[in-house]
Amino acid sequence: MKAFFNSIFNPYLIGVGLAWFLAQFLKIPFHYLSHKEWKWNMIYESGGFPSSHACLVSQTAVLVGLREGFDSAYFALGVTLAAIVIYDATHVRREAGFHAQRLNIIFAEMFADHQFHEEKLREVIGHTPWQVAGGFVLGAGIAIILNLVWI
Repeated sequence: MKAFFNSIFNPYLIGVGLAWFLAQFLKIPFHYLSHKEWKWNMIYESGGFPSSHACLVSQTAVLVGLREGFDSAYFALGVTLAAIVIYDATHVRREAGFHAQRLNIIFAEMFADHQFHEEKLREVIGHTPWQVAGGFVLGAGIAIILNLVWI
């Protein structure tokens, strides 16, 4: 039973949950500031500012570095994971979003006169470098605060 409670109060897992929740929650007011509309479903959407992907992996890597040492193998693994996830968010998934935009235009033009109802593809699934930078800073800040709390 003690192991169960120790795993629940694991600062790494708490950091992951906190980083994800804060990044997703903050997308709502930032979307309002840039688009002047409240979009409450941003809490579970991908894309937007700040990047929850970047926040999550940067929080993990920085917290591991602070607690285990920046010269540890665990920190190296955290940085490697963060680099892969951030590259995917800014390049692969962002390009897929651009492809979805163009396909939606093609479908709209091809089937404009027909009774064909194709569901639109999601166009915002990746992140801009600015959105990733915001997620990275938020994640690093969460890691620093958690490390101070758990000393």
